Amino acid sequence: MADTTSMPMEASLAKVLVQRRAVMLGLVILVVFGAAAILAPVITPFEPAAMSVRNRLTAPNATWWLGTDEFGRDIFTRLIYAGRVSLLVGGGVAIISSLIGIALGLAGGFFRRLDGPVSRVIDAMMAFPDILLAISLVAALGGSLINVVLALSIVYAPRIARVVRASTLVIRELAYVEAARALGVATWRILVHHLLRNMVSPIIVQATFIFAYAMLAEAGLSFLGVGIDPETPTWGTMINTGRQYIDTAGWMILFPGISITLCVLALQLVGDGLRDALDPRISKEL
Repeated sequence: MADTTSMPMEASLAKVLVQRRAVMLGLVILVVFGAAAILAPVITPFEPAAMSVRNRLTAPNATWWLGTDEFGRDIFTRLIYAGRVSLLVGGGVAIISSLIGIALGLAGGFFRRLDGPVSRVIDAMMAFPDILLAISLVAALGGSLINVVLALSIVYAPRIARVVRASTLVIRELAYVEAARALGVATWRILVHHLLRNMVSPIIVQATFIFAYAMLAEAGLSFLGVGIDPETPTWGTMINTGRQYIDTAGWMILFPGISITLCVLALQLVGDGLRDALDPRISKEL
């Protein structure tokens, strides 16, 4: 028998893609950046660290497609490899922060004794500006790719936790959850099968936005010099270096800035499309 429960969701997604071309555009941009990141060794003409001092600060031409930096390194090559890092950070943060947020949200929403402490922790973390909390955590953990992902995951986990907690407070009072508890169903089964399965849509949407926020935050940390190792090409590091040559080599800051803008904009468009498709109230209007 065919699974008919997924058909309305698939129809809503298809309808959003057809009726809202901006969502399709965002999806295409993400696919292009993702494919470029995966195929970086194949499509890039140089090594990211290869220097050609006599060709330093060369404007874009047939050989150096996007120009070179102050050490004669190819901007196009470094841009593609930097995209790998940004997408890896964004995806890692979206996954880890979702796992942390789900655990906190379910614990605070389902177990009444834990609701107060969990809520206070969430409120305390969200009281700090994201970038300041991220800088503090990275400074404490040390600057590396793994530490940046962990720090940003801690920063953005409360966003998921609030969504999950609010949904849990509503769903735990429903009749089928009360019936499962009365029948002696294991708590973990209730949490996973009765609660979490009904929160997948808002979690996915929120994770999409966190993906974009994490990419921006990573670029900001790299720009400030407290993020990933400066030897590793990132869009934030490229912009930080390029601002010193903005009058003579504007391409050094232009192309990384465009890449960040396009990626974040695409994620926001896809996130809006997912929200419209997965929200029953909005999907009916579509």
